[in-house]
Amino acid sequence: MRDRTHMKSIALARERCLLCSVVPPNRFAAGEDPLDEIGRLIDTAGGEEAGRLIQRLARPVANTYFGRGKLQELAQAAANKNADTVVVDDDLSPKQLAALENAVSRKVIDRNEVILDIFQANARTRQAQLQVELAQLQYELPRLTRKWTHLERLGGGIGTRGPGESQIETDRRLLREKIAALKSGLGEIEARKERELGSRGNIFAACLVGYTNAGKSSLLNALTQAGTLVDDRLFATLDTLTRRLDCGEGMEILLSDTVGFIRRLPHHLVASFHATLEEAAKSDVLIQVTDASDPLALAQIEAVHATLTELGIGDIPRIHALNKIDRPASAGMVEALLKQASPAFPLSARTGEGLERLVAHLRKRVEACLRRVRLRFNAGDGRRFAVLNQIAAISDTVYEGSDVIITARIDPADLERVRRLPGRMRLEKRKAENA
Repeated sequence: MRDRTHMKSIALARERCLLCSVVPPNRFAAGEDPLDEIGRLIDTAGGEEAGRLIQRLARPVANTYFGRGKLQELAQAAANKNADTVVVDDDLSPKQLAALENAVSRKVIDRNEVILDIFQANARTRQAQLQVELAQLQYELPRLTRKWTHLERLGGGIGTRGPGESQIETDRRLLREKIAALKSGLGEIEARKERELGSRGNIFAACLVGYTNAGKSSLLNALTQAGTLVDDRLFATLDTLTRRLDCGEGMEILLSDTVGFIRRLPHHLVASFHATLEEAAKSDVLIQVTDASDPLALAQIEAVHATLTELGIGDIPRIHALNKIDRPASAGMVEALLKQASPAFPLSARTGEGLERLVAHLRKRVEACLRRVRLRFNAGDGRRFAVLNQIAAISDTVYEGSDVIITARIDPADLERVRRLPGRMRLEKRKAENA
C-alpha cells in the first residue's frame, strides 16, 4: 500500500494507465466519450493509456465505487492490459479507494490526484507551489487512516489504544499544523497582491479566463507581445501574468492571464488558488476564451461559468473570444457559439485574424468609463504632467503662453487625484463633455 502522508508526485511518467469511471445518465453530451478528458489529463501527466472501462449507473456504489461484477471485470482488464495504475475519473472516498486497490492489486488514483499532480509539476512561483501543496494536504487529510490499516487495533478502554490510532492522530496534528502554516503564508501573499492591485489606481483591467488549453496565453502574447509560455497541454499556465495593452487613441488597459479551468475542478484547488484569481475578481471585464474548434466548446463555456460562479465572480461583465477559427473544424461551432455567447468575437491568436475587433470593443468599454476633459495648468508643472501621462488617455496637448491645455479621457476618481496635486489647475468646463 502506498504511503500517502508524503506529498510526492504520483509519477505517472511512462506508467500504463487503465482509465475507468461510473457514468451517470445525461452527464455527457451525445457522441462524447466520457473518458476523453481524463485521457488528456493522463497524457499531460506523462502516462500511457492502456485501456478504458465504464459502468453505466445512476451513482457509484457507496463502498466499492463499482458493482461486484464490474470490479471483477476491472481486475481482469488491469491484468490483461498489463496496467501499472488504475485511474478513476471521479473523486473517490477513502473506502472506495481501498476497495479498488484491494480488488485490482495495483495502484489506484482518482481524478483529483491526477490534476493535483499536473499542478504540482507546473507550479513555478512560490505562490503557486504553496497553493498546490495546500490543496494536496487538504486532499490527504481525510485519507490518512489507510496508511495504518496494517497495524493491529486493540480494544477500547484506558491504556488499550492501538499504535495505529496513536500514529494517525500524530499525523493529523502535523498535517493540520502544516495546513495552518501554508494558509498563513498564502494570506501574506494575498495581502501583498491586494496592495499591488490597489497601487494600480483606476486603470481599466481585463482578465482572460477560460477552459484549459483554449489559447489564453497565446491571445495574451498576440495582443501584448508578453512572451509567456505557450504549450499544447492542459494547465501549462498556473501563475497570473499581467501586461499593458495599447487600445489606441492613448488608451491602455491591464490584461491578465490566469490558470485555466476544467469540468469538476477539485474544490481544494479552487479554494487554494483564490489569491491567484484575485486578478479576475478585481477586473472590469472578463474575456472568456473558448477553443472554437473543439466539439465540446459549448459544454466548456458552461463549465467555466459554473467555476466563475463558485468563485463568486460570475456576475462580472463578460465578453467571449472565440479562438482558433483558423482551424477547419471551427466553422460550424463558431456559428453555434455566436447564438449562445454575446458579445462574441471570432478570432485567431495564431494568425491575428479578428484581434482588431476585440481591441476596438475593449476601447469602447474603456471610453464608457472615462470622462473627457480639458485641463489648463502651468507648462512647468512636470509632476502633474507625469501623473496625467500615467493615468489618463491624452488626445491633445496645446501650449498657450506659460500654460498647457491637455485634452484627455480620465477616470473621475483619478481626476480628483490630479486636482489635489500642488499648483494651479483649471478644468475648462465650457468645452468639456462626458463620454
